[in-house]
Amino acid sequence: MKLQTKYFGEIEYEAEDIISFPAGLFGFEEEQEFLLLPFDGGAGSLLCFQSTHTPALAFVAMNPFSLLPDYMPVLQPNELKDLGVKDSQELGFYVLCVVKKPVSDSTVNLKCPVAIHPETRVARQVILDSDAYEMRHPLAQFGTEGGTLC
Repeated sequence: MKLQTKYFGEIEYEAEDIISFPAGLFGFEEEQEFLLLPFDGGAGSLLCFQSTHTPALAFVAMNPFSLLPDYMPVLQPNELKDLGVKDSQELGFYVLCVVKKPVSDSTVNLKCPVAIHPETRVARQVILDSDAYEMRHPLAQFGTEGGTLC
């Protein structure tokens, strides 16, 4: 299948590449299918959730462990059940990045990560029940040299 994307032009993808969000993303509940695409030069840590239905809709995402190696998202039992796992460590996690100008003002949302079951490709954005993480962590606090990752 072909898809016109926000950041990558026209791409080809297969149905098995789709990540399904049965509940959508917060504020975008009607958008339930995305592709996770890596940005060139992002070393696998800078990615994009590209909607398969709305070409102009894409979210910049990051691997939170590249920023904070001891990041420990713990999901609630109902969230784990919805994703078909017993433990949070069975999931892959990504955090959304708000890219600002200047880029050094960009932030990441560690409080509301996207959790993905790596085998079923079913995903859910969650709100962590922890005071350790915030919705707007400045990228600069992670030693990213002024937010150059985003």
